[in-house]
Parts: sequence; C-alpha cells; structure tokens
Amino acid sequence: MLSTESASVIRATLPAVGGALDEIATRFYATMFAGHPGLLDGLFNRGNQAAGVQRRALAGSIAAFAGTLLAEPGTRPDAVLGRIAHKHVAVGVTEDQYAIVHKYLFGAIADVLGDVVTPEVAAAWDEVYWLMAGALIAQESRLCLEAQVRPGHPWRQWTVVGRHHETSDTVSFLLRPADGLPAPEARAGQYVSVRVRMPDGVHQLRQYSLSSAPGDGTRRITVKRISGGGTPDGEVSTLLHTAVHVGHELTLSAPFGDVVLDGSERPVVLVSAGIGCTPMVGMLEHLAATSSTRRVTVLHADRSPDRHALRSDTHRLVDELADARYTFWYEERAEAEPGSRSGRMDLDGLELPGDARVYLCGALPFMRRVREQLLAAGVPARDIRYEVFGPDLWLADATA
Repeated sequence: MLSTESASVIRATLPAVGGALDEIATRFYATMFAGHPGLLDGLFNRGNQAAGVQRRALAGSIAAFAGTLLAEPGTRPDAVLGRIAHKHVAVGVTEDQYAIVHKYLFGAIADVLGDVVTPEVAAAWDEVYWLMAGALIAQESRLCLEAQVRPGHPWRQWTVVGRHHETSDTVSFLLRPADGLPAPEARAGQYVSVRVRMPDGVHQLRQYSLSSAPGDGTRRITVKRISGGGTPDGEVSTLLHTAVHVGHELTLSAPFGDVVLDGSERPVVLVSAGIGCTPMVGMLEHLAATSSTRRVTVLHADRSPDRHALRSDTHRLVDELADARYTFWYEERAEAEPGSRSGRMDLDGLELPGDARVYLCGALPFMRRVREQLLAAGVPARDIRYEVFGPDLWLADATA
C-alpha cells in the first residue's frame, strides 16, 4: 500500500525519525493539549501522560507500522493496529480527531528534526500516517457497528449493586444496567472503560477487565488501588475505592478488547501475575458457565496469598470444571496456600498441555520472562496472546 517513492524515503529516514520519536511524541502531546485542552477531559488519561507511557506507546506504534510497511510491501498491516483500535473505541475516539493529531504530530516532527524534514520526507511520512489512520478508522467503524454504539459514544450508565473487598487494596464492583435493558454482549477476556468525574471537574477514564462471565446480565470489575510509590497515585482507582458504593452509578463503555478466549476445544493455559488475574477469572467464569470440557491450566504469581485477588473464585471455578488444575507461586507466605510454590513463577519442569492456547496478563517484565519460558518449552509464538493494562509498551519497547 505504500508507494515505491515513499518507501525508499521512509527506509532512509526511519532511523532518524525512529530515534527521535520519543522527543517528537513529547512535543506533540504538549502542543496538542495546549491547543485542545478539552482532550484531557474524558479522553486522555492524565496519569499515563505524566508517566510518559502514552507517548512511548504512540512512538512504538508508529515505528512498528512504518517498519511493517517496509517489510511487507504492497500490503497494509491492519493486524498491527487491532489492539489500538479496540482501545480507541473504548474511550470514544472519533474520526475527526485524526486530523487534529496529524496537525500537531507533523508540527512536532518538523520542530524536532528541522532541516531533515524536506517536502519529500514530509510527504512520505504523511502517506504513512494516513495509511495508519485510515486502517484505524475502518477498524473502529466496524467495531462500533458490531457493538451497536455510535462512534465517540460507547457510554452507558450502570448501577453498583454489590461491592466486595477482595484484598486490602482490591475491590470488586458488581454492576447492572441502570436503564434496566439487557447488558451488551461481551466476550471472555474483554474490558470496559470506566469514566468518572474527578474532584477538579475533569473526567478521567481507565480500562478494567470483566472478571465475571460475559453472558450474565450483570458485570463485575475488580479494581486494584494504584499506589504511585513516588509518582501520583492512580486517580480513577483511588476514587472508585473511596467514593463509589452500592447504589451509586458509574459510566461504562461497551465491552472491547482483542485478547479473548477462543471458541475451540484446544487446551487453555491462563498465566497471570497480580491484578492480571482479572481477565483470566473472566475466562474461567465463562468456561464454567458453559460446562466446558477443555483442559484448563491456571498459573498465577503474586506477592502473598492474602494479596491474591479472586483467589477463592479461582479455587471454586477450577473445582467446577471437568478438567482443570492450578499452580500458584508466592514470594511471601507460600505456606499459607497448600500446594503453592515459593518465589517467582518458574515453568521449568511444569507439564504443559500440547497444542494449548496461552493467555498472558501481568506486568510487562513478568510477561516477557514467562513468554521466553513458554517459547523454550515449545509453545509456538502464534499461540501466545498477551493483554497489557494501559498503553501497549510491549510494542513500544520492542521498537525502541
């Protein structure tokens, strides 16, 4: 899809542009928010901006898309953008905003690279941008159509009908549609955006995996309160923990997310750490609700048994399934959970089912380390799916 002339320019300039993408993204967000401060009200997460993860994810996605265009000439690598498209529709991105992004992104490229950006270079990167934007717009339109929501308006009011403390820093909220109408369809492993109004009047949002069976009329999200540890605490999680109780309403998006439980009969391996257990428990809930006979292996690592959110649910669901087992690893107090292992997750010597579909969720260092062990154990890369909470820095770091 990339023209021959532009491809040669992109190939020649990708090292320079790629090397400066973090600085370009920093300049881009600063100028865009100065010109359109309203974008920080209910669209962009302030915590991600402050931590720099959003700009790293943007830079990584552009570099990956450009690199794939060069590696696979004549095609448009839409698959690279599937995860981004799901995130966009879940927060309400609209087609007209791509023009705004284009204006400030190309202004930042010119500011950072200066004379390197000749008219020929600008035209080539302009082609890359609109190929990428066009692919995203098409995917996002399809996703909105499938979810039966208007672009930019995925929202619906839900009433909190239950609140349960899972651990000292984790709370589950059980929600029901406030309008009394049926809950929208969801797939096991998907997430919803939660949109809340902060004390300063600005709306902020965060995605939370559905930790309940997607076929039920209610929804459950399980929220860990994020402690910054030197950086600001998580705004949304703190508000949900301190101010949202039974009877209150929350604004949720329709369910989205491309890392979903497949519909085959192949064995399933669910691997998680910390709060990464939430989409895994949602998948377990679905498997149990449908009386699945698939072979299921649950592997989870945590700080200690009392910090392991949804541990009792995992026990219950594994017991309900026809062919399921679990192994837990704990860094502290492993003796409090019979049969668990001490220390960090280590798959060495662990019997994994052949031909399994593997789902990963947890901190990026954990997922990278476990993925290497899975590959070494003979699991094909195509059978390993991962979910990242927040901007996808796996892709960003891979292209750094």
